[in-house]
Formats: sequence, structure tokens, C-alpha cells
Amino acid sequence: MSTVIEQPVEARLVAAAPRMPSIPATLSYDLTDPFAIRMTFPAQATLEGEEVCWTFSRELLAAGLRGPEGHGDVRVRPYGYDRTVLEFHAPEGTAVVHVRSGELRQFLQATRVLVPEGLEHAYLDLDHDLAELMRDAC
Repeated sequence: MSTVIEQPVEARLVAAAPRMPSIPATLSYDLTDPFAIRMTFPAQATLEGEEVCWTFSRELLAAGLRGPEGHGDVRVRPYGYDRTVLEFHAPEGTAVVHVRSGELRQFLQATRVLVPEGLEHAYLDLDHDLAELMRDAC
């Protein structure tokens, strides 16, 4: 069984320059970081001309499908019948994208098959992570 799930999605860009009506993005989930989801935008879709990856919690994405969630750099809320708005806030500005809610639900279901909700802690390797922190501290 694979330990990484990746799913391409089409994101409709609402506010940014240069104006691009839709851009490809990739959602990913890695068993080694069971609380996190990553959404990656390709270089041609960013102002800097470099790939941009946002990391946020799986719980935030799931809750944002039902109602407005998030108070930090990433915010998620439903929009209409089958769209979800994701807002990405950075010092350089804010990017707002719409993604089909069905694609997000499909992705979340695949992550739940890999790691059931509420059992994320069982997939953490705390001894390894602590050893890495201590190695850097010496």
C-alpha cells in the first residue's frame, strides 16, 4: 500500500495577478505527516514563477466543507452547491481559489482509508522525531 496520496484538482483563481481563470493544483497526503495536507500550485500559476506548496490540517479541510473554518494563513469555506473556497494569506498578498467540493471529498475519503480520523497519532514516529530534534540541538 502506498504511503502517499496525490490527487490533481482544478482550482479556479478568484483574485490574483496575472489573471488565470483556472490552474492545476495537486493535493497530497503523506502517512509520515498524518495530520497535514499539502496543496501545491505549479510555477506558472504563481507570481514568483516558482512552485508554491501550502500545508494545512486535514481537519481544517474537512470542517471547511461544512462551514467557514480557519483564522490563520489558510481559510476554507463552502461556496454554493459544489464549490469550496480556499484562501491562502501571505505577506505578499492573498490568493483565493474555488475547488469542486466533490474532488475534495474524494481526496479526504482516500486519506481516511490510509489513516482513519482520530488515529493520526498512531502513525507518528515520536522517537525518531525527538532524536532528530536532539541531534540538531547538540
